[in-house]
Amino acid sequence: MVSPSTSERPGGTAAMAEQNAPRRRRDPQRRIAEIAAATERVIAERGIEGLTHRAVAEEAGVPLGATTYHFATKDDLIAAALQRSVARFGAYLEDWVAQRPELTPEQLTVLLTDALMGCFGPARDTQVMEFELYMAALRRPALREVADQYMQLSIDALLPYTDPVTAHAATVAMNGITLRGLAGTRPPTRTEVEAVLRRILTPNPALPTDDLA
Repeated sequence: MVSPSTSERPGGTAAMAEQNAPRRRRDPQRRIAEIAAATERVIAERGIEGLTHRAVAEEAGVPLGATTYHFATKDDLIAAALQRSVARFGAYLEDWVAQRPELTPEQLTVLLTDALMGCFGPARDTQVMEFELYMAALRRPALREVADQYMQLSIDALLPYTDPVTAHAATVAMNGITLRGLAGTRPPTRTEVEAVLRRILTPNPALPTDDLA
C-alpha cells in the first residue's frame, strides 16, 4: 500500500495551512439583504399568508436559524421586505424625475398612464407583491410609517410638475386605479386611465392650490 503524502496526512502541511487560515467572516448586512429579497420572492409566489421563516430560508438558501436570528417574527420579515420595496420605488422615482425635468400636464398624463398600464402587463406579479406588502399595514400598525412613504414618494415626484393638492389627488387616484385593476375582473383601459388623470392634472384656475391642511 502506498503511504499518503504529507499533504494528505491529518497533521500534514495542507491541514496545518487550513487550520491557520483566517476564518471567512460572514457579512451580516448582506445576509439580511438576501433574506429580505427572498421574503419578497416568497410573497410574490405564495402571498402574505404563505410567508414562513422556513419558506424564506429555503428560498434564500440559508439555515432556518439565520432567518429567525435576524428576523424574530413574521412581521419583522414583512417589514424588511416593505422597506426594501419602498427604497426601490424611491430610487425609481428619483431617476424618473431626473430624466424628465419639465413636463406639460398633457405629457405628464400620457407618461403616468404608460406607467400605470405597465402594472397590468409583465410587471403585474411585482405590483401584486408590493400591494400585498402595502396592505399588510392595515393590521400591522408598526408597518404604517413605512407604508406612508409610498404615498409621500409619489407626491414628491409629482411636485416638480404641479401644485401640492393636485399631486396629492393624482397620487390617490393612481393608487386606486392600480388596486382596482389588479384586484378586479379586468384592468382599466388606457382611455379610462388617461381620462381620470387628465381631469386631475389639467390646471383649473378656479380652484385653490394651497397645501392640504
